[in-house]
Amino acid sequence: MFGSTVLEVAIGLTFCYAAVALIVSTVQEAIASLLRLRARTLLEGVKTMLNDPNYSALARALYSHALVNPHDDGTAADERALKFKPSYIEPKLFAIAMLDTIQSLPGDWVQLGRDIDAIGDEQVRRALHSIYQQANGDLARLQAGIAGWFDSAMERVSGAYKRKSLMVSLALSLLLAILFNIDSIHLFRTLWQQPALAAQLTVEALDKGGVKALTTLPIGWQSFPATVDSAFAMQVAGWLLTASTALFGAPFWFDLLQRTVQIRGTGEKPAQQSKEKRSAARPVGVDQNA
Repeated sequence: MFGSTVLEVAIGLTFCYAAVALIVSTVQEAIASLLRLRARTLLEGVKTMLNDPNYSALARALYSHALVNPHDDGTAADERALKFKPSYIEPKLFAIAMLDTIQSLPGDWVQLGRDIDAIGDEQVRRALHSIYQQANGDLARLQAGIAGWFDSAMERVSGAYKRKSLMVSLALSLLLAILFNIDSIHLFRTLWQQPALAAQLTVEALDKGGVKALTTLPIGWQSFPATVDSAFAMQVAGWLLTASTALFGAPFWFDLLQRTVQIRGTGEKPAQQSKEKRSAARPVGVDQNA
């Protein structure tokens, strides 16, 4: 009994957190797509990498290149005039576009070195000059070096974007927890006293819809607004606990839910267990109908 109660409570909590994470990730993805956050972050990353915050030098030249921004006509005078902003740039194509942008005489290795030395920004010039020297006349090595430089810069941009995304996820999940009163402490207590509430929870039920799935759990407001007292402090703690679980991401909770549901599915039914115990208790050879 104790083991089954623990399992049902674990399934109920995991189900709740998976639903919250699913809703948060869906809303966050919709916001990112609507505001084109990835494209804007990439542009800011390129501007930072090339020390071109005003979008007036190398960054503008690169975003005018067809290999970097194939959907734009390349005539934008500033970033606000850009009709299209790519959300991803292939490092190899970035390297080719960079060389096309800075070199004045394609195919001339010596002239390429002079073109690099003519770059106005000192940091960019030093970075490209170092890659140029290490390539030692090998164009493929030069392109690979520039691509690696771009990859390294974008890893830092990606890390900053992920940190911002985590903060947005935390804010959205806290808002959801308050809106639906998803109090983890209250949920745990209720499921512990009534484990049957989680008996029908499955991964398939969660796939049908996050908000609808949440309504099957003991959440929601019974009276609003809440009275500010010691119980309300516990309620706030429950909201914060719920919000923090969204930081693990929906895939983590989906996988955990699937595992816990599988564990419940492998257990024997109580009726079957009782029947086997009765059979084991009878002596061998005794008529069962007797």
